[in-house]
Amino acid sequence: MINPQENAPNPADADAFDATAPNMPESGDPTDNRLAALEEEVKILKDQHLRALAEMENIRRRGLKERDDAGKFAVSEFARGLLDVADNFERALVAFPRDGLNDATKNLITGIEATGRQLAATLERAGIKKITPLDQAFDPHFHRVMLEVDEPSKPAGTVVQVLQAGYVIHDRLLREALVAISKGGATTKVNTTA
Repeated sequence: MINPQENAPNPADADAFDATAPNMPESGDPTDNRLAALEEEVKILKDQHLRALAEMENIRRRGLKERDDAGKFAVSEFARGLLDVADNFERALVAFPRDGLNDATKNLITGIEATGRQLAATLERAGIKKITPLDQAFDPHFHRVMLEVDEPSKPAGTVVQVLQAGYVIHDRLLREALVAISKGGATTKVNTTA
């Protein structure tokens, strides 16, 4: 025979269940409270999951950018060495007088010019570009002032002579240009007393 007392809920067991349930209010159905707590936990875990996915995407993008930058700028040290070669080609051409040359000297100059052009084209293909700031305003990010020159026809801070060309590699400075800038014309004083 079935005893109705055996299947009746024990009030002591209900108190123990209420005490162990997280974030459960004092009143209401324990099943509803447990469901609400689980839904809140799912919401928190879903938020953490989405944040982790976003962080992984950021790491992936950062890795791709670093890989691209490494490919672009890995040759920087090698390129700096080639810039010295390019400078020497230009110095060699400036050193030769242009008047009264024999055919052999003219051929030598033509060969140096051709080699210099070929080197410049090779540097250009590698993303290395020459900075020629003549008659431009001084830019401390790309130029280094070596001297100031009295040049009354130019505003102060204008590049009036390029002593050594500068270069950039993919818009990043490889070597700054060494320049001479103008001190500027005479300034006129304004009389402020009345």
